Amino acid sequence: MKAAVYERYGPPGEVVELREVPKPVPTGDQVLVRIHAASVNRADLDGLAPRPQFIRLFIGLRSPGTRQVGIDAAGVVEATGPDATTFKPGDRVYGDLFSFTTDKGTFGGGAFAEYACVAQKGLRRIPDTMSFEDAATIPHSAVLALQGLRLRDGRTLKAGDKVLIDGASGNVGPFAVQVAKALGAEVTGVCSAGKMDFVRSLGADHVIDYRATDYTKGRERYDWIVDTDSHHGILAVRRALRPNGVYVTLGGTTWPIVRSLIIGPLISRFSDRWSGLLLWWKPFDPDDVARTEELIATGAVKPRIDRTYPLDQVVDALRQVHEGRAQGKVVVTA
Repeated sequence: MKAAVYERYGPPGEVVELREVPKPVPTGDQVLVRIHAASVNRADLDGLAPRPQFIRLFIGLRSPGTRQVGIDAAGVVEATGPDATTFKPGDRVYGDLFSFTTDKGTFGGGAFAEYACVAQKGLRRIPDTMSFEDAATIPHSAVLALQGLRLRDGRTLKAGDKVLIDGASGNVGPFAVQVAKALGAEVTGVCSAGKMDFVRSLGADHVIDYRATDYTKGRERYDWIVDTDSHHGILAVRRALRPNGVYVTLGGTTWPIVRSLIIGPLISRFSDRWSGLLLWWKPFDPDDVARTEELIATGAVKPRIDRTYPLDQVVDALRQVHEGRAQGKVVVTA
């Protein structure tokens, strides 16, 4: 079968290639899925050229421990392992391959391929009214959006809250904007000038061009800030919070993440404002996936797909996201 693989770290155009690899065979409770669609995530790129750098400790210091690429997939069950009882051949399924494709249950991959073996707990049936392409956008990005709008203790935003989504035009941001609006928030989206109309089309009440305006230096204050790709210092973003406000970052470059891991939670102990990294992430959480399906079914949330590429153009798909040209999700079909 064909699969996107990489053997060294670097940008997608230099290290990713499509190769013929053995077709996997399901064992235990695994399910063999014939992949019809997979979506590109920022996490895919962060694994190719490790960012932040310290994640090498978990994915391989000198070279990647997992050689296949892609974490979100949708397709049809072709075969099942001897202990798999949830699905049968012919079922339409989708899931998160990041956490459910290895024996230890972590750091898997392989969505950009013709087939993948996935533990049955990492899959869910696709609703009858949902396409493979739409389903493939949900597992990582939509779940992160929901969890970024909720603290570990269950606290979430309230109707009427002022919410800012930094990175509103990318993978997670469009879901976060729509979910926040569905909860009754007044939403401000941050993106580049060329994507402002797209963010407005998501329902954002206000849009900021990050190249022209630094929201951390403005006069507006927010009840909740979700930063999909942190570049600001933790003290700077805290200044943009209202009393009892929340700042949650989902990823980014090394030092903002280190500060969010250490400084943010520390100073939050002595303040009414909370700030830090999303450490309570639960990959493909069943309740959050079900909630996403409900929001999509009611029309409150709509997966936004910028472009679809065939599998033999997977490098171009990765490059589009890597270069920041995507508005919403980029999907690869096999």
